[in-house]
Amino acid sequence: MLRLRVDPGRAALSRFREVVCLPAAEGPAAEGREPAGPPCAPERGSAVVEFILLSLLLMVPVVYFIVTIGQIQGGSFAVVGAADQAAKVYVMQKDTSQGRVAAEQAALLALADYGHSAERAIVDVACDRGDCLSAGAAVTVTVKLTVPLPMLPFGDTLNLDAANLSASATQIVGRFR
Repeated sequence: MLRLRVDPGRAALSRFREVVCLPAAEGPAAEGREPAGPPCAPERGSAVVEFILLSLLLMVPVVYFIVTIGQIQGGSFAVVGAADQAAKVYVMQKDTSQGRVAAEQAALLALADYGHSAERAIVDVACDRGDCLSAGAAVTVTVKLTVPLPMLPFGDTLNLDAANLSASATQIVGRFR
């Protein structure tokens, strides 16, 4: 019969403890032995550093994506509100030239309320008849807005836009004004 000096199970357990940096086994078999292998103390705390590094590498793009989606959502609310207000203001004016100016001002004011600049917006007014302010005429106001990528200082120079948004609103000119 073959006799081994070292129990293979104990040797494997001892090696496992060294690899995962567990304390050495206690008891009569462990007495008088020096721990084998390098101590694990220099590797303690490296998981925190790795976690912080990886979380920064992964979380910064995710947070930027969420901020960008928020800007696009805010821009979509802005163009819908601006088109609606511009159409309502247009049909309340006395003539078409005043109506166009008032509609553009209302749309730009609504966009400014949402934090978007007038330079990135286009307001277009269309009618279904020749006389836009005649009773029963349908006036459609379309607002187009380009939403820039957030937090980029050179985004205007490179024309980096997150989205091009547009919305239309139609109002019927009332019979009694």
